[in-house]
Amino acid sequence: MQHLRITSPTHLTDDVVAVFDGDPAVSQLSVLRGASLTPAGDIVMADVAREATNELIDRLDRLGIPEHGTIHVEPVTAWVSRAGYDAERRTPGASADAVVWADVTQRAYEESELNWTYLSFMTLATLLASIAIVVDSQVLVIGAMVLGPEFVPIAALGLALVRRRSTLFRLAARTLVVGFGIAITLTTVAALAARALGWVVTEDVTGERPGTDFIYSPDKWSFIVALIAAAAGVLSLTSAKVGGLSGVFISVTTVPAAGNVALGVAFGAWGEVTGSAIQLALNIAGMVLAGWATLALQHLVWNRKAHHRQRVLRQDTP
Repeated sequence: MQHLRITSPTHLTDDVVAVFDGDPAVSQLSVLRGASLTPAGDIVMADVAREATNELIDRLDRLGIPEHGTIHVEPVTAWVSRAGYDAERRTPGASADAVVWADVTQRAYEESELNWTYLSFMTLATLLASIAIVVDSQVLVIGAMVLGPEFVPIAALGLALVRRRSTLFRLAARTLVVGFGIAITLTTVAALAARALGWVVTEDVTGERPGTDFIYSPDKWSFIVALIAAAAGVLSLTSAKVGGLSGVFISVTTVPAAGNVALGVAFGAWGEVTGSAIQLALNIAGMVLAGWATLALQHLVWNRKAHHRQRVLRQDTP
């Protein structure tokens, strides 16, 4: 169940109400006349089945509400309502599977923004990955994977392609390039300092590392794992079930590969740099491809369900 709160100018309020009135996916509808001061107008509130949210938002968009007012979309985590139960039951599809594109897109924009928080997490994760490589610790590698904030910007690239959002694509691409660039540069500086202090020697970087050698040894499985992990991650981001993201973070070798690139540059181990760079490129390419394919499939499926629901509504209309 989703709760929509629409701030509408007075001259559009009746049209907004008409969008919801009589729709079997709507379980509750309220109008507060004159309740909005900025912009001046009314507030319309509705509880709707998650499966029909995109259709209703699209209709509000065609009325021009985003330009003249606001559409708030909030998940209803718990509700007790016979009307709500009936609305969910009458709407085709499953609530847990439904994609609310406005919510997904907003999250993609917010978490793909290049800011100090993103850069800090990316740099700290890459530093942690470089230490994990030096001490050959799988536990620290996993910690670096979980700490890295790069998954949502990577998924945002696929979302931008599916939803045709060129601004989002440029934002996510810039965040990834600059984020990895700064994290690798700062980690390289730290590695040079550790080398000068004698804390890390060349053998630590080029010697045998059975616990972390997968970081610089790309193969077909690197790409396949990236495909599977990204598909699972996108499903977690777009559905009502979000428990799969932690598994995604510890399955892809992006941040650890960036950490090894930094170590390789600092110690002149160019074989390490090449192998890790290929690993990083394979993982990002696989994740973008899988994200795009998963989102495109979801877009196709829910468009068909929306068309089916509209046909049923037209048949039921006397």
